[in-house]
Amino acid sequence: MAHRGEAQQAPENSRSALQRCIEDGLEWAEVDLHRTKDGQHILSHDASITNAAGQSWIIRDCDWSELQQVDVGSRFAGQFAGERLLTLKECLDLCRGRLNLYLDGKSIEPAQLAREIVAARMERQVVVYSDLAELRRVRAASADKVATLTKWRPGIGGPEWAVSNGLAAIEVDAADVMPDVVAGFKRAGVKVEAKVLGNWDTPEYWDRAMTSGVDWLQTDLPEELLAHARWRRLPRRPVQISLHRGASRYAPENTLPAFAKAVRMGADYIEFDVRATRDGDFFLLHDSKLDRTTDGSGPISRASAEAVRRLSAGVKFGESYAGVRIPTMDEFMGEFSGKVGFYFDAKAIAPAALAEALERHNMIERTVVYQSPQYLAELKAINPKVRLLAPLGKSEAFPQLLAALKPFGVDADWEILSPELIAQCHAAGVKVFSDALGGHERIEDYLQAIRWGIDVIQTDHPLRVIRAIERYLAEKPAPLLEKRKARVDAD
Repeated sequence: MAHRGEAQQAPENSRSALQRCIEDGLEWAEVDLHRTKDGQHILSHDASITNAAGQSWIIRDCDWSELQQVDVGSRFAGQFAGERLLTLKECLDLCRGRLNLYLDGKSIEPAQLAREIVAARMERQVVVYSDLAELRRVRAASADKVATLTKWRPGIGGPEWAVSNGLAAIEVDAADVMPDVVAGFKRAGVKVEAKVLGNWDTPEYWDRAMTSGVDWLQTDLPEELLAHARWRRLPRRPVQISLHRGASRYAPENTLPAFAKAVRMGADYIEFDVRATRDGDFFLLHDSKLDRTTDGSGPISRASAEAVRRLSAGVKFGESYAGVRIPTMDEFMGEFSGKVGFYFDAKAIAPAALAEALERHNMIERTVVYQSPQYLAELKAINPKVRLLAPLGKSEAFPQLLAALKPFGVDADWEILSPELIAQCHAAGVKVFSDALGGHERIEDYLQAIRWGIDVIQTDHPLRVIRAIERYLAEKPAPLLEKRKARVDAD
């Protein structure tokens, strides 16, 4: 249950934060409601709204016509400039059939809220949080069609207390979650939500809550929690995952926070790009220019290392990342060597310097290096132990590539993937990597490639790939079952 939507990557309680939940396949989002002077329920956690210029509006003192003009996105990051507040109706319309909602009634008119939910045909996708008095009014106005929940703490009462107050669910702070408590409420037909925010938003508390049998976990880290929960229950990995520029959907690309999150999400490889400054220092940056991802400008090759170190690599992603810098290659390798496989995209680094860095950080055996065949041939001549990842744009080019390089793997264009190509590569002892980036970031595409035997999928959407793995492992091995049935019938 994503707290205020995906609020670490987009403005909280916004359309963008909820849309990201939908794109990631999350089931629930928590959002907060306040009521305007003219009676409009809108999404906001605080009782006032402040824009990037520091101007504030108190919601209860303003009509919706005034508040709907406020830019609530620029404070988060420039990419969200122009983002507006959402009304409850807009929120319900966006989420119908796509995302369930926990509506936290900060300041509401209960009967009106109930009517709006029912009118939007969202009563089966919503649970309302408030105090008991307001929740009684919600249920009365909806003829008990809208589910309600409130906070439970030890000493308040047991399951009979929840049932007598008509509650469909209770919310429990993570520190108060106990298996016997959860079991008692669930036997009474009352769902249990564990609030695992702040210092409780860790694998230790997630595992404790899941082991106790809770129904929901409300979190600020839905991507990490969901990855953790799925890996926890999956028996094996039929494919490995490479996260493109780290977990770049959830933190600024090619930065230490993005790589740390990728590791926490269970990545097998993290892909990164290396470029050089004019004085020969190596930094992690995809583009040849600094403009897109940093607060600098111009080619990195014309900038000094000292100037690059002062730049923010995160401010354009979100204000909370403003202090994140562009990591040097050695900073990155020193931090993550031995923790995860490296997918080294050698954008602008000499083969000798690359080989020396891998040797120094003891990562020869856990790194694949991607570049042109000519570059890889030079690298192999320097150190034959380096694992080469050669680009493969046409399936018919594989024999020549194999003869020239004998690579560890090929990075095949997704469009040329086939069971025959993958089998041909495997027969030669070559692994098959492919980028699903862009048009192939779909569960159906991942599933097809996994069925064909691909070794590594590179992605910007790790939760989708993990979901595809979950579905793949749940599939019945139909051909095998059919063969067994045929043998039985023959007997």
